[in-house]
Amino acid sequence: MVMELAEVDREAKALFQQGKSDAAATLMKKGESLSARLLAVPRPTLAATEAASDLDQLYGQMLLSNRKYGWARLQFQKNLARWKHWRPQTPETARRLRQAESAIAECDRRIGE
Repeated sequence: MVMELAEVDREAKALFQQGKSDAAATLMKKGESLSARLLAVPRPTLAATEAASDLDQLYGQMLLSNRKYGWARLQFQKNLARWKHWRPQTPETARRLRQAESAIAECDRRIGE
């Protein structure tokens, strides 16, 4: 299931980058149900958490591009909390935490415009 979500993430990201937001959003709906199932366990694996994080990151980027700054911020905050409390910290989890902090700062900057 983790590999399936990772594939959905890759395909949705490619579609979004090609300007096909509607197709990306359709794929992301599928990804949301996979993500929920993967994260429903008491202690999800790192791979499951990363795949869910990638989906939230992409969704936040889509919302940000549509000027839905508050909703985008909410997606990025999920990742912030996810990676702030992940143990053990690794260089990759620290990178993802910084990415979430940066995305939140971008939302805050744009909200203030």
